[in-house]
Amino acid sequence: MHMADALLSPAVGGIMILISLAAILFSVYKLKQNGLDEKKIPMMAVLGAFVFAAQMINFTIPGTGASGHIAGGILLAVLLGPYAGLIVLSIVLIIQCLFFGDGGLLAIGCNILNIGILSCFIAYPVIFKSIIKSGITPFKIMSASILSVVIGLQLGAFGVVVETLASGITELPFTTFVALMQPIHLVIGLVEGIITGSVLIYVLKERPELIENTVAKTSKQSVKKITAVLLVSALLIAGGLSLFASSHPDGLEWSIEGITGSTELEREGGIYDTAANIINWTAIMPDYRFKSDNGDGSALGTSTAGIVGSVLTLALAALIGYAVYYAAKRKKSAA
Repeated sequence: MHMADALLSPAVGGIMILISLAAILFSVYKLKQNGLDEKKIPMMAVLGAFVFAAQMINFTIPGTGASGHIAGGILLAVLLGPYAGLIVLSIVLIIQCLFFGDGGLLAIGCNILNIGILSCFIAYPVIFKSIIKSGITPFKIMSASILSVVIGLQLGAFGVVVETLASGITELPFTTFVALMQPIHLVIGLVEGIITGSVLIYVLKERPELIENTVAKTSKQSVKKITAVLLVSALLIAGGLSLFASSHPDGLEWSIEGITGSTELEREGGIYDTAANIINWTAIMPDYRFKSDNGDGSALGTSTAGIVGSVLTLALAALIGYAVYYAAKRKKSAA
């Protein structure tokens, strides 16, 4: 559901960037105000790498010719809290955009809003937390995961439609576009919900106190085990399983193709060319392949891009996590 720049007007793209920036700064403020547990920073880093890798795996939706991938907003919000979760997911999206040309620079604010803010700040507190507030069981975890992921993706998909409408993109009529976007992302949400629930049930078994609001207070297992499992999983997914990702267009591309006959729209001139030139300069591996690849890329290029992206996400998430932690610590000491 990564939007490209051609789906937006400069005005709408600029407003969404400001809104998303405000949400990120608010999240940093809340973490500084509430204090960021230093033990949570390795989880921020590893989960960021895991979500980056997982987003590379597009799964085929049978009978549609479309594919989907997990967004990761609910998983991050549950294990890190909504504020740290949004920061980590924003890092994933920014790295995908700048270093791999995945999602437009003008559209980065929309992508953070649609994929991150709506899940972390609406679907998670309203749906997930409401279901588990009376106690946590594997059944409740799975139910909460599926429902909150589905609602989050439905909101995000509708957000894409509204943003293109507000941008005056006449190639995508509102009624037709929404009629394609919502059902396909419902199916994608069901799959992601099951994946998210499965990961959280594993965490519940190994380290229950990592799930917010759990009644469990102690665990014999070390958090190091979970971070190690997630890190190894991220590298295996990025370096290996990414080679088997579906080649079908994702839900957004499939919806656009169903209306226009092409998976992409074209916009030229002005800010569109400027944004494209910036991405051409910053993207070290555009489309997750070596720049020297002339065709669709190679297996080595895909694996390398997955590992590089995961490591970059891990490093930046850890850097920002420690920066927030020490800023909060200094503020506390000064007070």
